[in-house]
Amino acid sequence: MAQTLREPKILVVTPEVSFLPDRTGIPSQQMAARSGGLGDTSATLIHALYRLGVDVHVAMPNYRNIFRGNRERCFDGEQICRRQELPHERIHLAQDRSFYYHPKLFVDTGWENIKIALAFQREVINRILPEVRPDLVHCHDWLTGLIPAMARQYGIPCLFTLYHLNTVKVSLTCIEDRGIDAAAFWQNCYYTRMPVNYEETRHTNPADLLVSGVFAAHFANTVSPTFLRQIIQEPCDFIDGALKKELRSKSQTGCLSAIEHAPGPDFNPATDSALYRRYTPGDHYAAKLFNKLYLQEIFHLKLDSTAPLFFWPTRIGGGRRGCWLMIDVLPVLLERYLPEDLQIVFIADGDLREHIQGVINAHNAGDRIAVAEFEPRRYRLAYGAADFVLLPMLYEPCGLPCKIGQRYGALPIGHDTGGIHDALTHLDLAADCGNGFAFETFDTNGLLWAIEQAMAFHRLPIPVKGRQVARIMTESMTHFDEQATARAYLALYQRMLMRPFKQLQDPAASTSLQPAA
Repeated sequence: MAQTLREPKILVVTPEVSFLPDRTGIPSQQMAARSGGLGDTSATLIHALYRLGVDVHVAMPNYRNIFRGNRERCFDGEQICRRQELPHERIHLAQDRSFYYHPKLFVDTGWENIKIALAFQREVINRILPEVRPDLVHCHDWLTGLIPAMARQYGIPCLFTLYHLNTVKVSLTCIEDRGIDAAAFWQNCYYTRMPVNYEETRHTNPADLLVSGVFAAHFANTVSPTFLRQIIQEPCDFIDGALKKELRSKSQTGCLSAIEHAPGPDFNPATDSALYRRYTPGDHYAAKLFNKLYLQEIFHLKLDSTAPLFFWPTRIGGGRRGCWLMIDVLPVLLERYLPEDLQIVFIADGDLREHIQGVINAHNAGDRIAVAEFEPRRYRLAYGAADFVLLPMLYEPCGLPCKIGQRYGALPIGHDTGGIHDALTHLDLAADCGNGFAFETFDTNGLLWAIEQAMAFHRLPIPVKGRQVARIMTESMTHFDEQATARAYLALYQRMLMRPFKQLQDPAASTSLQPAA
C-alpha cells in the first residue's frame, strides 16, 4: 500500500559530515568528520531539510578522536558554521572502537576503512534502524552499501547517493564476522559472479558494496547532471562496468536522477568569521588583499598583495590523476611566472602532501608554495584570499569547491567535466559572461593553457577585473541555492514514499536475486 508524505521521518546515513551542531551548547566543529566534498554536501542537505521542517535524523560513526581534535581547534568558542540547531535526539552516533581513535578521516578503500564501514553498518542495521524506525533511509557511498539491502527487508524505501566511485568487495563471511547477519539480506547484494545459493556464495563470491547499494536501493542519484550523464552514457575508464550496468538499469526503470548541490549559506564572505576581513561584491578588492597578506603571513610566503594566489582545496590523493597533473606542471609554473611571483597554497589531506613538499624543497620554493593539512578556518580563509581555485580533476561528482570559489571571488580553473561543467563556463569579457577558466583536454598543455588564461585576466586593469569578479560573486549567490536542493530531495522522497512497495517474504529461503521493484 502506498505511503503518503505526512511529516515523514528521514534517516540520513553518511560516513562523514563537515558540521553537525546540536543543542548541548558545544561548537559545531566538534561534530565535524570530513575528508572532502561528501561531508560538505551531507551537512548542507541535513540543515536545509531541518530548516524546511523535515523530521530529519542523522546516523554517522562516533569518530571520538576527530571530534575531540575539532574541539581543541575551536577559536574562542566562535563557530565557523551557522548556528542552526539540530535536536540532540536526532543525532545517532554508531559506536565501535574501530573508528574511535582515528585522528583523520580518509574515505579510501584500505582495510582500516573497510573495518570502519562494516562496524558502522552493523550499528545502523542492528541498532539505529530499529530504534529510529524511519519512513525513508538516505545512504551515501560505499561505506553504507549494505544498508539499502537490509532496508528493503525492513520494508523501508531507500535512496542511495553516489559521490565517490570507489568500492570494495567483501565476502559474506567477512561481513558476518563483523556482526552483521548477512543471511537476512544476502540476495539483495551484488556479487562478482551470479550466486548459486547462500552457502556457496558466502565464502567465495565477494559482494561489491557500492554496486550493492545501487542494486538494492529503490532509487539512486548523483549530485551533478553532467556527472550522471558521463558515467552512464560516455565511455570512461574511471567507472566499473558492473556499476555502469546497474545505473543504466535504474535509469531505464525511472529510478535514477541527479540533484545539483549548492554551498551552504555559511559560505558567504560577508559573514564568514574565518576571514581576516569580510566583504561583499561591492567592496571585495581591498578586503581580499588584506586576506591574502594574512594567509601569506600564516604560511610564510612572500608578502605581496599583488602576487597571483592560487588555492588547491580538494584531497591530494595518489589515486587521483588530477593531483599528478598538478604536480607535473608545478616546476613549469615556478619558472614561467617567477617575475610575477605566482603563489600556490594547498590546504588538503592526502598521501601526496609529502610529494608536493619534495617539489617545493627541490626548487627552493618555500616562499611561493605552501602545503598544509585540512583545517576549517584556514580552508575558508584561503577562499577569501585567493585569486583562483585549482580544480584539474579527471572527473568531479559535484563541483562544490568551484561554486564556493565563485562566491568568494576566487575564480575556478577546472577541467570541463562532471560537476565542474555544471558550475563553470569559460570567461568571455567581450560578452560579459562566464565565471572561470575551463580546459577540455586533460593533460599538462590543457591545464597550462587555462592557467595562462587566468594570468592574462589577472594582468587586466583593476577596474576591469574587479567588475567581472563582482558580477560572478553576485550571480553565484543567487544561482546555487541549498533550499532549492533540499526541495528537490523532498520531491524525490515524496515520489519514493508514494511508490507501491513489495517486500520479500522469506529472505533466507528466497531464490530471487533481483530486489523487488
